[in-house]
Amino acid sequence: MLKGIAVSDGIGIGKAYVIKEEQLTYEATAEDASKELQRLHQAVDTFCRRTERLAESIAKSVKPKDAEIIRGHIQMLKDPYMISQMEEKIQSGASAEAACEEVLNQFIALFSGVDDELTRQRATDVADIKKRMLRILLGAEEKSLAEIPPESVLVTEDLTPSMTAEMKKEHVVGIVTEKGGKTSHSAILAKAMEIPAVLSAEGALNALKDGEPVIVDGSQGLVLPNLQPEEETRYRQQKQAYETEKEILRGYIGRATVTADNETKEVFCNIGNVKDAITAAQKDGEGIGLFRTEFLFMDKPSAPSEEEQFEAYKKAAEIFNGKPVIIRTLDVGGDKGIPYLEMEKEENPFLGFRAVRYCLSHEELYETQLRAILRASAFGNLKIMVPLVTTAAEVRAVKEKVKKIAAELEKSGIEYDHGIQVGIMVETPAASLVADLLARESDFFSIGTNDLTQYTMAADRGNPQVAYLNKPYDPAVLRSIRHIIRCAKNAGIPVGMCGEAAADPLLIPLLLDFGLEEFSVSPTSVLATRYQISKWTKESAASVAKEVMNLETADAVERLLRSKVE
Repeated sequence: MLKGIAVSDGIGIGKAYVIKEEQLTYEATAEDASKELQRLHQAVDTFCRRTERLAESIAKSVKPKDAEIIRGHIQMLKDPYMISQMEEKIQSGASAEAACEEVLNQFIALFSGVDDELTRQRATDVADIKKRMLRILLGAEEKSLAEIPPESVLVTEDLTPSMTAEMKKEHVVGIVTEKGGKTSHSAILAKAMEIPAVLSAEGALNALKDGEPVIVDGSQGLVLPNLQPEEETRYRQQKQAYETEKEILRGYIGRATVTADNETKEVFCNIGNVKDAITAAQKDGEGIGLFRTEFLFMDKPSAPSEEEQFEAYKKAAEIFNGKPVIIRTLDVGGDKGIPYLEMEKEENPFLGFRAVRYCLSHEELYETQLRAILRASAFGNLKIMVPLVTTAAEVRAVKEKVKKIAAELEKSGIEYDHGIQVGIMVETPAASLVADLLARESDFFSIGTNDLTQYTMAADRGNPQVAYLNKPYDPAVLRSIRHIIRCAKNAGIPVGMCGEAAADPLLIPLLLDFGLEEFSVSPTSVLATRYQISKWTKESAASVAKEVMNLETADAVERLLRSKVE
């Protein structure tokens, strides 16, 4: 049995189809620089033509928005700085292949060294570009998945967008890779194709033999080769149960989110850009609980202008047509690779000069964003959310800026929502402890459980050695969540949750009992969350919560919840 990261739910049962990358060899030096430059530019042109064809294929076979992933490869490769670096190396005597590989390896190392997982994903993009460019330069045939047989479990180092374009997805019942995480392109594509997938299954390429029976459990992150007949029967039953549940979920499309005793709740979505907003609406989200605006600032040589931001926020507001869209102001720190912000590398960036601390010290940058949000608020129901709050003074400072900008817009005759709300992310122990004081300054709370958990437990969520501590089931975290919600209720302000815990079926009865009103989840989790909420009455949720809150360990909490929920 192999263990990896569960990224796309479901059970896949089939035969392994193993793809191993071949070694490409070439001469590292060349005498004729002009010839090598010509080869390089021809290869870039060929790459761009082929990639556009691949994008068109993905748009047809998967979804149009997923084609943008691979179109991004064209923009990466055509970056003037990247090309100029390759040209310089060729002028210094390198072959086109050597120049291409050396420069692209530098970018892979750069992106791989960043703490932010989404930024690290660019390393995978560049690696895919490198492999395909080298094949073009060397005249090597690209591996094709066009002939993959039916009921195949694809086993590869990484699922690249270029592979996806050629793959007969109806023949693939499961995906296993040695690389990739929950936010990787492999994960995104597997989910889009609704194929069970397990990523980062170490040693899969050597452990799994071509053609051998294998089961992929995309819900638990397990890869199981050559099972005994009785075990295979059990998994086939699980597969059937999963398909049945999927059919049940389809019945929740367009339905209100209510508990079993008809108490109304809301299921919102977490997004990073306007395209995500479209997906969220398509997946039946009732609003946006978290618009991560930092993604507007990434992959750019300079900060987005007020107009660029205004257009993005305006479109999101219009897509949701009067439903709430909560925009989190810029949440950056030394862990995020945005060079033009000139953020210093810090020993501990998660406890450093970041988020609201950074923004309040960079007035022009912050006020530009706030002005764009205020202008866009004239086109829908926008709300402002401040990240990483630890003191009431921070909230007051942001509200003063909003007030100042509103007065300027008023004077200029520019429309905005005069009643726009300013709320906060509650994600630090400090904010939890003074939640009653912060509630006096805030129009709403949204609990960020990912950071609240790591800060409360003093356990870096990216460090596998302390992963056992990083669980929202820990009594310390649960007590903190309950306290925050109580403070919000006492102050008469609404409270939501935008961390991963909001979509955890095990935690839903607890969150309902605590009084959570809004669950903000990934677009793909909307229906499942709505379904889970519908199963609980006030009484049944309270009964579970009473037992749970008397327990002493995260493991005991999780065991009890599994016995009650599953």
